[in-house]
Amino acid sequence: MRLIFEDKLIARHRRCWGREESFFEPVHYLALLERKPGGFDHARPLEKWNLPVCFGVLRRKLEAEHGGSGTREFIKVLRLLERHSMSVLKRAVCHGLEIGAIDANAIRMILEYQQDSPIALFCLDGRPQLKLVQVARTEVAVYRSLLREVDP
Repeated sequence: MRLIFEDKLIARHRRCWGREESFFEPVHYLALLERKPGGFDHARPLEKWNLPVCFGVLRRKLEAEHGGSGTREFIKVLRLLERHSMSVLKRAVCHGLEIGAIDANAIRMILEYQQDSPIALFCLDGRPQLKLVQVARTEVAVYRSLLREVDP
């Protein structure tokens, strides 16, 4: 089954042909559960969702650190699946656990950092005129003198 809004595919679900059988996409329910985190452990769409072990560790740490709001913070981390694959998020969560950065914003920053491309060095090949440019070494003392002038 496909859900389309203004010629844009919003969601795609497997069709269920069996009696009293349902297929759920857990990610689609996370926004609701973020508002009502008390239902997280009892939500039918999440019953058969097998998350990697590191997610369970993350949840326990968040709940130990934040108490009742830890589940909501965990759901915010899971909501990153709306834009990233499970394997990419798993790598970010594992890294976050290693360095002790476990809240949703930290995991999001780790994701962004991991997806950034390394900056390529500027190559001087074919630009011989630039090899002649000399840049003076920065003297920190100059900046200190500026600070002394500002101090009352």
